[in-house]
Amino acid sequence: MKIAIHYQSGDDSYSEKWIEYCKKENVDYEIVNCYDNNIISKLKKFDGLMWHWQHIDYRAKLFANSLIHSLDTIDFPVYPNLKTSWHFDDKLAQKYLLEAIDAPFVKSYAFFTKDEAMEWIEKTTFPKVFKLRAGAGAFNVSLIKTKKEAIKYVNRAFGKGFLATYRGAMLKEKIWHFRRDKSIKSFFDISKGLFRYFFPNRVYTKLPIERNYLYAQDFIPNCDHDIRVFVIGKRAVAKRRIVRDGDFRASGSGKMSWDIGEEGLECLKMAFEIVEKLKVQSLAFDFIRDIDGYKIVEISYSASPRGFIKANGYWTRDLEWIEQKPIRVEYFIIEDFIKSIKR
Repeated sequence: MKIAIHYQSGDDSYSEKWIEYCKKENVDYEIVNCYDNNIISKLKKFDGLMWHWQHIDYRAKLFANSLIHSLDTIDFPVYPNLKTSWHFDDKLAQKYLLEAIDAPFVKSYAFFTKDEAMEWIEKTTFPKVFKLRAGAGAFNVSLIKTKKEAIKYVNRAFGKGFLATYRGAMLKEKIWHFRRDKSIKSFFDISKGLFRYFFPNRVYTKLPIERNYLYAQDFIPNCDHDIRVFVIGKRAVAKRRIVRDGDFRASGSGKMSWDIGEEGLECLKMAFEIVEKLKVQSLAFDFIRDIDGYKIVEISYSASPRGFIKANGYWTRDLEWIEQKPIRVEYFIIEDFIKSIKR
């Protein structure tokens, strides 16, 4: 058996740990470039492909699902496969998918003409959470408190649109982290943010403008946390993320607890059931508590591995706790992938 791995550097990339695993376990592998014009023919000498493609890569957003769908068509093993990844970084896609399977999902709204969006604004109540399809870590999420704010947002959404990555928001995020941590690292991160504000990364500038749709969710008041669950096959890691001071978002706050409580077990159960229903390889969930129980805010086929390194263990499908340190979600993924090829 020989597997192909698309290599990509970075703290959140899975490929480095996949390669590390292959070396440790004597798994035959080779690094490939999924952007190669001849990638299909080059994959013929392999038994499977692993490619952790990310939302900030404009090239991947252009064609990743096309390549994965093509490989799925000929039953060539790939992680992530199409069922697992087709909705990635597309909150509109997630809305329809979760509604189709009757998942516990925060009430969401989508409009594709300005007239329909304005008509809804006249009838709805505020506040509402307005989101762009793309983005992670609490970026591209706005709490709209009044009709006037909503009209302004819609005019832009159906006008010049929004950048997929807003440099001002990124700089504010760096400043917020410094106020939280008061560390030398977070101080120097502000200088990096200032540099990128004036000299943006070219990769980000190539992402498409988000326009000609409105996506919104009900605002769930009095939330002091969310529960992040990342299911990989028959295992799951989970944590409670604390909402930022003076904010409504938990994602990216850096404040968390490994004690998910009894309600967290309910989230784990729901997550496993949805993974089985969708027949996906992995899926990360963000749950928040509404008056009638926990509901899903968003899903993603992957999650930052840095967020789970300090976990004390993982949960099985039967909700049995397995103590293990350190936790490497990348290892779980490649272990499952290799087993699937052998089967």
